[in-house]
Amino acid sequence: MTDQPPPPTPSSGSGEPDPSSPAGSPGHAGPPPGWGPSPPPAGLPSSPAGPPPGWDPGQGAWGAAPPPQGWAFPPTGGYPPGSGPYGGQPWYPGAPVGWYPPGYGFDPNDALVTPPGAGIGGWFNRCGGALRRGWRQLVPIMLLTQVLPAAVLSVISLGLDPSAKWAAQAESTSTPALPDNFAAELLSLLVLLVGGSLVVGLVQAVGWAAGTWVITRQAAGQPADLESALRYGLRRALGLWGWTLLVSLLIGIGVCFCVLPGIYLAFALSMAGPVYLFERHNPIGRSFRMFHDRLGLLLGRVALVAAAVIVGTLIPGGLEGVGTSAFGTDPFSSAGTAAGTVVVIGITAVLVLPAHLAQMIGLLVTYAEQRAHEGPVNTPGLAAELG
Repeated sequence: MTDQPPPPTPSSGSGEPDPSSPAGSPGHAGPPPGWGPSPPPAGLPSSPAGPPPGWDPGQGAWGAAPPPQGWAFPPTGGYPPGSGPYGGQPWYPGAPVGWYPPGYGFDPNDALVTPPGAGIGGWFNRCGGALRRGWRQLVPIMLLTQVLPAAVLSVISLGLDPSAKWAAQAESTSTPALPDNFAAELLSLLVLLVGGSLVVGLVQAVGWAAGTWVITRQAAGQPADLESALRYGLRRALGLWGWTLLVSLLIGIGVCFCVLPGIYLAFALSMAGPVYLFERHNPIGRSFRMFHDRLGLLLGRVALVAAAVIVGTLIPGGLEGVGTSAFGTDPFSSAGTAAGTVVVIGITAVLVLPAHLAQMIGLLVTYAEQRAHEGPVNTPGLAAELG
């Protein structure tokens, strides 16, 4: 025991350890004695105290952008609303839902590719946009490659049709018998129809390839003149024609089996043409896979296209039958009736033009939408695939 008072507690700035603090820890928050910033090298001006210019203590780097308004670090109440990848969720900064970086992924404003979730309205908008942008090039292409060949084939087949002569011979004799040269005339007519259809199909393939090129490049904001389109169509027509023949053969075989298999094949193979033009391999297998992967979506789109084509061809076809029947069973027996028949066939062939446009545009936009469901794609990428 002593009467001396206890020694005073060292002050917080003395540099000695504080008995109440953890062992080994200094008793003050400042730097130890003798510590200080190093002097600048000789020849360099001294800088004032404080962080160097451009230093952002919140980001820990030079030149970083300041945090947005409402940002707190460390986070106390989450990030500002809407800054996360899922609107309104905190802690994950990012772009709002539905936003994609330019040049990658899905663009909701893409002129040709309907992004997933846009629905039938987005599909109709892109079909209408393709027609508005390209009708000046598409109409001449369709007239040259679809309307004119079909009209010429109709005129030739009607002029060489021997059925009127057969009917006249049957009426002139009382005993039933085959007309003279029946087999030869029938064979000639079949050769004409089959051979003419093959030639018309090749010319139509030129138009399909050229029209696809025009629609895709215009949607990508690239030039697409008529001459360049036809050159591209000629370059790709032979391959497209070959695949179209195979698809038509498969559909024809399916129709022979109670019609329904043919209808199924027509829907399942509807994407074969665009697949060949853009991807250049396995059009039939790819078309089947697209159809079965998104059955409801593709079935609905193709059904709309098929309805437009059926209505757009049946009405002009009926008008052609009525118009040509007014000139008798042998309209080419005189110059006047022949001229009238040619005019009727020409007018009704032009009336089928909207059906050709609806088929080409509708299937192309449907193909682009199917590609969007498989992965990120945009119109410039599709235009580059066409070559």
